Amino acid sequence: MTEPEQTPLFSIEKIYVKDISLEVPHAPAIFLENDAPETNIQIQITSRHVGDDIFESLLKVTVTATLGEKKTLFLVEVAQGGVFRLQNIPEADIEPLLSVACPNILFPYIREVISDLATRAGFAPVILQPVNFEALYASRRQQETPSALN
Repeated sequence: MTEPEQTPLFSIEKIYVKDISLEVPHAPAIFLENDAPETNIQIQITSRHVGDDIFESLLKVTVTATLGEKKTLFLVEVAQGGVFRLQNIPEADIEPLLSVACPNILFPYIREVISDLATRAGFAPVILQPVNFEALYASRRQQETPSALN
C-alpha cells in the first residue's frame, strides 16, 4: 500500500481581538477644535508556533490622530489575532503564509474595529487604506538580508 497523499492544508481556526485600546486624552475640550487632524498609522505583524501545525498570527495597528503642536486627538491600538492550521506545508512556505496571507485575512477585521472605535469615541470613522502585505514582507526580508554588493 502506498502512503496516503499529504495534501497541504491552510485553514482558519479562530479570529479574535487580542488587545484593544482607545485613548482620548484631551476630551471633552478636543471636540471644540475645528482643525483637520494629522493621522499616523503604524503596522506590526508577529506570529508564533503554538502547537502541532497550529500558528498564531497577530496584526497590530496603531492609529494616532493629532492636532497642531502634537496635541493628541485620539489614539487607537488594536491587535487582531488569528489561529491558523498549516498542515503539510513546506517549511519554506510557512513564513510567507504567516507574514502575507494571514495579515490579509485579518486586515478587514481590524479595519472594522478601528473604524468602530473612532466612531464610538465621537470622531469620524477611520478608514484604513488597503495594505500590500507582500511588499511589506519583501521589504523586511531585503533589510534582513545583507546586500550582495557588500
